Formats: sequence, structure tokens, C-alpha cells
Amino acid sequence: MGSFGGWELLAQMPSDAIYMSKGQVCVATMYTNSSWNEYWENTLKRENFNIGTHTTQSVMVMPAIGITNRLNVLLSLPYVWTKTSAGNLMGQKGLQDLSGWLKWKAVEVKGFSINGLLGASIPVSKYVPDFLPMSIGLQCKTVSARILPSYQHKSGVYVTGHWTYSWRSNINVDRDAYQADDRVYNTNEVSVPNATDWGARVGILKRKWQTEVFVENFSCVNGDNIRRNDMPFPTNNMEATTVGWYGKFQPKALGMNARVGYVTSGLNMGQSTSVMVGVLYLFNFKK
Repeated sequence: MGSFGGWELLAQMPSDAIYMSKGQVCVATMYTNSSWNEYWENTLKRENFNIGTHTTQSVMVMPAIGITNRLNVLLSLPYVWTKTSAGNLMGQKGLQDLSGWLKWKAVEVKGFSINGLLGASIPVSKYVPDFLPMSIGLQCKTVSARILPSYQHKSGVYVTGHWTYSWRSNINVDRDAYQADDRVYNTNEVSVPNATDWGARVGILKRKWQTEVFVENFSCVNGDNIRRNDMPFPTNNMEATTVGWYGKFQPKALGMNARVGYVTSGLNMGQSTSVMVGVLYLFNFKK
């Protein structure tokens, strides 16, 4: 989306009702470039000439594994790096968070399905969370629960929605005290707000290709705002609504996918444009 870091990279990936068959594995390797030159400081949309254009890039490997025809495991591990076109803030880089989802098709009746997902993530490197907008993540552990209803017509046209709640752990920062919620906390332990996200997508799915348009929203359950002319902080109440397009072409084992997203509105976030391109490889481990 358009955050002040790369911590939300996985937030919308397990967002379809497509399953690998038992024994199938599809490995996606994806490159993403997300940039912004305006952001919302609380509700004030502004520029910052000490930053210029902020860019977050990532390379992520994501295998989807068919345990059964109705139960899949999805894993991901991104390498993230940040930079700005102006000023002297030093870009950060490194492995971010290892994430995993269990996706289960609970109900399937005449093209309609209800899918449940349970996810978790854990940081895998000692990146610095208290250096937004240059941080590559927030260093918090997460547990997420998602419900995903979907309907697909026999023509291939489908409609899918999802809603998620994510519990996020406290983190430790390299300072003895910090200011949040208009008060001073004399501790290095920071409470990161829990978050919700929802999305809706309409598309066409064929045997060799897929195309869709989507709208997604990410929002913290609570949190404070960026103070005037201050840096963002992990306690901030971040929110963003994104619209975009996703497409996939996979005639045989090898394929490719692409995604474009644009943040239309937000709170304590950058108004980013993101582009993702990826390579897909499908194989069967039963053989």
C-alpha cells in the first residue's frame, strides 16, 4: 500500500479463493516498487522537501502448497530496501518478516465458497523499527484471522471479498522514553496498534489467465497521529484505501503475474503508487 515502511507487504496477498490441488506447489518470486512524494500528516496532505520522493522496493519469494484440495499453506519472505530522492535520511535494507497463512475452503456450494484463513508473521532480522519512514518494518509479531467469501460463475467471472483482524505485539525501541497520545511514556516498550483490512475484487478466471480490479482498505484499530513536522512513529494510526488491477498469465508450468495499486485516501501514510511484477513456477511434489 503506501505505508511509512514495508511492513504491510503481505497484507493483501492471500486474497483469492484459488487453491493448489493436493501435492501441487506454485512458487512466486515477485518484485515490488512503491513510491510517494506526498503523505498525510494526520489528515493534512503535504510534501516534505527533505524527503523528496520516498521509494520502497522488495523482492519476495512466496510458495503456495496444496496440503489437500481444500487446505493450502502460503509462505512468504521479503527482502526490503528504502531510499529517498532528497535529504540525508539513510535508507534501510534487509530481510523483513517471515509470514505464513493456512487457507481452508470451509463451504462450497454451486460456485459459492466461504474460506477461512489464519496467518502469523515474525521478524527474521534485527532491522530498526523506530526510523520511519525509512524502516523496512515494525518488528512486531502478528497473528491474523481472515474470512473470505467468493462466488464464481461458470463463465469464469468472480466476485470476492475479505475482512481481516490482525493482533500485533509490543516492540522495543532504542530510546528510554517516547511521546505518544499526547503523553510521555518512560519506557522503551511500544504498543503497536492492532489493525483490520478489507477488500473487494471483481475479475475473470480462466485456465491460463486471470484479470481483476480491486479496492482494499487497511486501518489501525487505534493509535495517535503524526505531530506537525515530526517523523512517523509505530504508535501512529495508519490508514489507506487502495484501488488497482491484478493479472496473471500461466499457460503451463511457467507463468507471470503483475499488480498495480494507487492509494486514493489515507491517514498518517504516504500516497503511494505501487507496481509489482512476478514469475510463477508450478510443480507437483507427489512426483
